[in-house]
This record gives sequence, C-alpha cells and structure tokens, in this order.
Amino acid sequence: MSPAQHTLLAAGEASEHRTLIIILFSVFVAATLVITVWAGRQTKDAADFYAGGRQFTGFQNGLAVSGDYMSAASFLGIAGAIALFGYDGFLYSIGFLVAWLVALLLVAEPLRNSGRYTMGDVLAYRMRQRPVRTAAGTSTIVVSIFYLLAQMAGAGVLVSLLLGITSDSGKIGIVALVGVLMIVYVTIGGMKGTTWVQMVKAVLLIAGALLLTFLVLLKFDFNVSDLLGSAADNSGKGAAFLEPGLKYGATGTTKLDFISLGIALVLGTAGLPHILIRFYTVPTAKAARKSVLWAIGLIGAFYLMTLALGFGAAALIKPDEITASNKAGNTAAPLLALHLGGVDSNWGAILLATISAVAFATILAVVAGLTLASSSSFAHDIYANVIKRGTATEKQEMSAARYATVGIGAVSILLGALARDLNVAGLVALAFAVAASANLPTILYSLFWKRFTTSGALWSIYGGLVTAVGLVLFSPVVSGKPTSMFPDVDFHWFPLENPGIISIPVGFLLGVVGTLLSKEEPDKGKYAELEVRSLTGTGAH
Repeated sequence: MSPAQHTLLAAGEASEHRTLIIILFSVFVAATLVITVWAGRQTKDAADFYAGGRQFTGFQNGLAVSGDYMSAASFLGIAGAIALFGYDGFLYSIGFLVAWLVALLLVAEPLRNSGRYTMGDVLAYRMRQRPVRTAAGTSTIVVSIFYLLAQMAGAGVLVSLLLGITSDSGKIGIVALVGVLMIVYVTIGGMKGTTWVQMVKAVLLIAGALLLTFLVLLKFDFNVSDLLGSAADNSGKGAAFLEPGLKYGATGTTKLDFISLGIALVLGTAGLPHILIRFYTVPTAKAARKSVLWAIGLIGAFYLMTLALGFGAAALIKPDEITASNKAGNTAAPLLALHLGGVDSNWGAILLATISAVAFATILAVVAGLTLASSSSFAHDIYANVIKRGTATEKQEMSAARYATVGIGAVSILLGALARDLNVAGLVALAFAVAASANLPTILYSLFWKRFTTSGALWSIYGGLVTAVGLVLFSPVVSGKPTSMFPDVDFHWFPLENPGIISIPVGFLLGVVGTLLSKEEPDKGKYAELEVRSLTGTGAH
C-alpha cells in the first residue's frame, strides 16, 4: 500500500467511508457525554467530585484503573514501536505491566488509608501544610501535562489519518477538539462521570484488541511462529527484528537509554497522580487491593495482545508505509485494522473506523482522568489549603477545580499541538520518569521514613521535577533529530531520550540530603499516627 493509499479515506470516492467514520465517532462521543451528564447530576459535594463518593467496588475501580492506564500510548504507541522495532518495542509493554507490581506492593493500600483526595493529603499529614501542598500540586500538574501530551498527539494522528487531514492547522484543530471535550467531561461529570467513561472505554478497548488479535492469528492459521517469521521478513531487518538491540542496543548511549526507560516505566506508575487518586474512589483498603489485582489481570491480558497488534502490523504492512502515515508509527494499529478488513473494501473501512473510534474513546477517557487529577490537586492543595488557608467552602473548592480544568486544558492543547508527531509511548515514558523522580520518593519517604521532614520533601519534589524536566528539554526528544519536537534546531546536550537513570536517583538522594541538612525536628507522634493509619486503615476516609 503506497503512502497515497494511506489517505484513501480523504479521496473523493471514499466520501461514504468518511461519513461512516464521522457517524461512529459521533456515537462514541455522544454516549460518553450522556454518561457524563448523568453522573454530573449525582455529583453533590467534594467527595463526589474528587472521589466519586467512594462508592465503587473493587472490580469497578479495577476496570476504571485499567481504562485510565491503557491509554493512547498502549494502543497506538506500543503497536507502532513493535511494528517498527520488533523486540525492543515490546519492552514498553513489559515495563508498563511490571510497574503495577510496584504500585500494588508499595503504595495502593497505604495511600488509600492515609489520604483523602490527593497525593498532597498524604505528604502534608505530618509536615508543614502550605509548602508541601504547593510542591505536590505543582508536581501533579506537570506530570499530568506530560501525560496529556501523549494523548493529544495520539488524537491528532488518529483523526488526521481517518479524515485525510494533512495540514498542520487541521491537526491542531483536532487537538483543540479533544481539549474542549476533556474540559466538558471533567467540569460536568467529576470523578463519577470520569470513572464510568473509563469503565466503558476499558471494555471497548479490550474487545477491540481481542478482535484484532483474533483476526491476525486467523490470518496466520493461529501459528505464532509464522506470524513472527513474516514480521521479521517484511520488516527488512531479518532475524534482528526478533532480537534485542534494534532500537536500544546499537551504541553505549542507546543501551543506557534502555536502562533509563526501564527504570522509569517500572517505578513511574506508583507516582502517577491520575492513578493514585483512583485508590480514593473505593470504600475500603481491601477494595483498593482488589482493584489493583483486577487491573493487573486486565492490563496484562491487553499487553499480551499488543504482541499480535505490533507484529501483525509488521507482517502485513511495510515499515516505510507505516512511517509515511506517521513517522513515529502511531498509526500502525488502525492501519492493521484496514489491512485485515481489506484496503479497498467496505469491511476494511468499517473495521478501521470502529477501531479508531475505540482508540479515540480511549484518549478521551484518559485525558479526562489526567485533567481531573491535576485540577483536583490545584483546587484541593493549592487553592483551598494554600491560598485560602483552609477556609474555602466545598462549593468554592469545586469551582476552583473547574476553572483549573479550563486552564490546564488550554496549556495541554498548546503543547499537544507541538508534540503531534512524536511517538506517544515515548511521551508517556517521559511522564513516568517525571513522576518517579518527583512524586515517588516523597510518597515512600513520607510513609516509611520516620526522620523525613518538610525540607526533605521540598528538595525531593522540586529537585526531581527540575532535573527530569530540564534533561528532557535538552534531550533529543525536543531538538536535534528528525523525530524531535523541533527537528530544525539543535540545542540538546543530554544524549538520552529518557532522563530516568539520572533524575530518579537525584529525586531520592535530594530527599535524604534535604532531610539531613534540615534543623526541623520531625513530629514522631504524627508519624506514629500515619503508620498505624496507613497499615490498618484506622481513621481513613
């Protein structure tokens, strides 16, 4: 299939396909808006807006967590990475899945027991409220915006492919549309609406991936060996396509980049704000544990299917045809659907439209969760407890959250337009690195280190945040390569695409240094209370 054929849906003779696509997209968006409005009518107070009234069961929350976690990076980015780089692309799937074990073992239950609505609640429990909440809110917003970039980029690529939009202004318009929709979801539905949308989206995404996996295996008579062999032959890389090193093993720098990526993926989940707040939506710590177990099962099954999606795309589509559609490979999964149904057939168009609509629903659900996490942190941590010093009413707090949603949406639209040509899995890995550098050290130290102080928390959060973001700004992700955000300029000096190998140890180290240099005496009584509460759930909300 030639690059010109990739935009067949934009051609005049394919207008009926385009109509079908628009109808399917409209149905998905309308259904999620109906759910949001319904949930919004049940949102009465701050507990409803921030935590869904803590009414969701372990299974429901596990489904919502998996819906929140299986983002555009999982469906579009990983499939594209595998299609272009084979074995090395699958490392994303392994890292994303293994990360859940860290979240389960270290933070799920203690965090649910220790906080109320946000990560800042846990950190501020035994430290000075205003500086710690300011730092926690800042970190939450930065991490969420990094993650939002990936979803915005995925949305722009997806809809551009379907509607044949090639102009930059058209792609930016799509990013803006997604931003407007996410603002509507959060301001109207709050956590209840977002959770139900994520549950529906998780079911649709798993069903879509299952369908594609079945069709790929059917194409190769359920012979996985034939599938992998065809993928290796069609990739033009031969046996190297199925071996480590195609992307991360060529030089010492790429090997370090792989280690950095692995560290960021494994440790990042336990520090992601939009995942952490999901533990507050269940009534008990037992339900929090159960939700993580359900999420591991669902996410694990999905990531196994990314093997079929990625290698199926590699086997059926030439790599230059994938990169002609999107140079980062983000359109591999939709193009696979088109090929499985038949390039010039109605079935191909229907399958492409259905899978792409599911992917779009995925993006909408994830951006809603991210925006809710960041706006909640601004309203609850910064506005209510720093600016208003605890005197804000619930109504004022919820209004602040809605205004923050609009502001965060505007920033995300702007940055998402710049990041529209980057691989979405790589962008999400950056968010993981920032979360693991700034959030995870302070969470673990607060929960498990009696000596930890306010100064240590501030050093850890701000130090990890500045180090991670600073290294990203001067990395090949932003400049210096044809695949960079700004490919025509070069001001990078940091050689790695992921800063985790440097920024994560820095975040942990600064927490220790800041604590040891501080003259502040830690409140041992408060720590004892927090320890009992985190382990037993006594006094938890």
